[in-house]
This record gives sequence, structure tokens and C-alpha cells, in this order.
Amino acid sequence: MEPSPLPSASSSPPPAPSPLPFPPSPAPASPAPASSAPPSSSPASPPRSNVQSEAEEKPYARDVCEYRTCSRYMLKTRIRTHTGEKPYACDTCGYRCSQLSGLQAHARTHTGEKPYACDVCEYRCLRPASLQIHARTHTGEKPYACDICGSAYTTSGTLRKHFLMHTGQKPYACDVCEYSTWFRDNLKRHARTHTGEKPYTCDICGSAYTTSGSLKKHFLTHTGEQPYACDACEYRTCDHNSLKTHMQTHMGEKPYACDVCEYRCSRLTHLHRHARTHTGYTCDICEYRCRTASDLKVHFLSHWHTGEKPYACDICSFRGLSSAAFSKHMRTQSHRRKATYNQS
Repeated sequence: MEPSPLPSASSSPPPAPSPLPFPPSPAPASPAPASSAPPSSSPASPPRSNVQSEAEEKPYARDVCEYRTCSRYMLKTRIRTHTGEKPYACDTCGYRCSQLSGLQAHARTHTGEKPYACDVCEYRCLRPASLQIHARTHTGEKPYACDICGSAYTTSGTLRKHFLMHTGQKPYACDVCEYSTWFRDNLKRHARTHTGEKPYTCDICGSAYTTSGSLKKHFLTHTGEQPYACDACEYRTCDHNSLKTHMQTHMGEKPYACDVCEYRCSRLTHLHRHARTHTGYTCDICEYRCRTASDLKVHFLSHWHTGEKPYACDICSFRGLSSAAFSKHMRTQSHRRKATYNQS
């Protein structure tokens, strides 16, 4: 049997295989052979410092202060605190601010919108930061503590204001008298003692006050509510500060001392009143002297000089020299009967 002849070079090549419907999977890489070279003797790189890490995480820095951030927008906002630039303006009033979020929150003061609500009580507010601060009134959290006396506060701004009490610095001064204070809000309230402005009025009796806090305390006198109670005795009050002062009677603490004599007391208002025993108030018309400003006011408005009685009742013909006399009249049975009769 003869062998089959081999194909000649001139014969046609075999047909190419048909292409696959999908690309072929790559061949698995063969493991690299173990290197016989000894391990490198170069030293390991030193660990990064905290400054280097912060610079990499927060690359945007301010040359004027130590502020750093990871956002270019936040850096631009920070720069405006140094330049005083306030590019965002309210279309309704003249309010201007440095951040768009601040303008959006301000706009809600015109619309009355309060989108952020507390889960525990009925409190609502304009800003999420305000809601976070309010939540601490329920949890009791006070994360900001003073390094000098240990007093703790719910906000960093309150802590900064408190720190001024240790330094003795009082940056806010009255233009009319020598009064100065640590807080801007205190200066605003003090200014009303010169202008006589009392923008907060009670809807029930018409009593007016210089602060909203004073009005809230006054309103509790109508409801009879006394939410603040002493743990040591049965004392209750509608004023948180009054409770703190009362607690000092149990501890015997008298932190306020007179610079002239050895007098000490538990309340700052008592110290101010005592200080007038050394200086006193004098009437500009006569030689009358007294220890309190309210006594001088009653004296000046008395019939001996002007006969003026500025506190008038809207229901009856009563007129009084002082707000205390007027408040006492408002609580009389005759006044309440007339008020009830007029409402019916």
C-alpha cells in the first residue's frame, strides 16, 4: 500500500476558522517567578505629621488666620468675614449677608416659614443650626466649657461672651451714659432705659416690657404656672434665675461683694441696690434723696412737682404713679369684675 501523497506548495491553504461570536477570554497571567534578589535595603518613608495630613485633607487655607477647609467655596465665604463683603441682599428690606444660605434663612422672616421642627416639643425655627441648639435643651448637652471656671454652655458664642467676664473686657458701651457690657443684646436692652421703649406688650392686661423674656415671665403670672421647683424645699417660681438665687440660700453662697464695705449678697441686683446706699439718687428739683431709681421716679412724678399719673386703666378711671401701683390695681377684684362685664 502506497502512502498518500503530501500536499504540494501550490495547493490552496485550508479555510480559516469562522470568527467567534464574542472575544476570547484573555489567558490567565502566569504567576511571576519569585525574585531571587534580596529585599531592598532602602529605609521606609517617615509617617506623615498632623500638619501634613491636615494640609492634604484641607488644601484651601487663609493667609490672615489659621482657617483651613476642603472647599474653595467655604474659603471664599471665610474671606468675606475679613473683608466685610456682603454680596447677598434682601429684595424686601435692606438686609445684606455674606452667604446665600443666610439670605435664604432671612427670607423666611418675611414669609413666616419655619421648616425645621423639634421631634420632642412644638418648637419650630428657620435654620437647622437653631434646631440643633434647641435639641440640647431636651438632652441637657453643654459641649462648650470654660477652661477657667468650668461653666458649660450650649453654644460656642455663649462661651465666648462668658470668657469676656474673666478678661474684664466690655466692648459694648452706651453713647448716653457710662454703661458698658459684655453683650450686644444687653446694650440694646439698656438703650431702652433712655428711650423708654417697651415693644413687648401683654395681650391680657396691657403691661409692656423691654424684653421678650420679661413678657414671658409676666405671662406666667396670669396662668399661675410655676415650672421651676427647688429640690430641697417646696419653693416654686416662674423664673429660672429666681430659682438659682433661691438655691444659694441653701448653700449659703454669696458671690457678690461690695467694694466699699463688707456687704455680701447672693444676687447682683441686690448688690446694685446696696451700692446706692453709698451714693444714692437725688432729685433735680428738690433735695429729696433715695436709694433706688424707682423711688426717685415715683417721687418725681408725684403731685408735689407735676401731679402726673402716667399709668391709666382702660376700663375704669384709675390712674397711678408707678407701674407697681398699676399692676396692683389690675389684680383687684373690682377691676376684674368690670373687665368680665365689658367682655360679656
